[in-house]
Amino acid sequence: MTSPSPITVAPAAEAEVPLILSFIRGLAEYEKLAHACVATEADLRQTLFGPRPYAEVLIARAGGEPAGFALYFHNYSTFLARPGLYLEDLFVLPAFRRRGIGRALFAALARVARDRGCGRMEWSVLNWNAPSIDFYKSLGAEPLDEWTTFRLAGGAIEKVAEG
Repeated sequence: MTSPSPITVAPAAEAEVPLILSFIRGLAEYEKLAHACVATEADLRQTLFGPRPYAEVLIARAGGEPAGFALYFHNYSTFLARPGLYLEDLFVLPAFRRRGIGRALFAALARVARDRGCGRMEWSVLNWNAPSIDFYKSLGAEPLDEWTTFRLAGGAIEKVAEG
């Protein structure tokens, strides 16, 4: 009987930008949003590893093979007067699901949040994504049904900015 491949989670390096983009594209396909994924390696290199990084990435490996990723950044809670950790994306390749990779990524994110004094971790999930919702609930996460997410994008940002 073979033992399961060891799972490791570590911060991404700039050389892993192509891998990060492949995970993002895989997530976009899973979420039926491939048409909306316009990210490029150059964009990711600039925004994740440039002079002002806007987000951070953890890469999970199983037996040394890339298996999944989590991309996160900090937000801020005025009520707590503490930073928060916002999970933008978490994705595990289909071949590696149900092997503890998602749980390992969440544990690593929770350690980041704890070590940086974050008051909470938050993320969004598509309403139809029952497997993910069940997984998040199994971790002790609770849905915030009383909140509605709003988005201002593209030309709407420009219109508001110009008054």
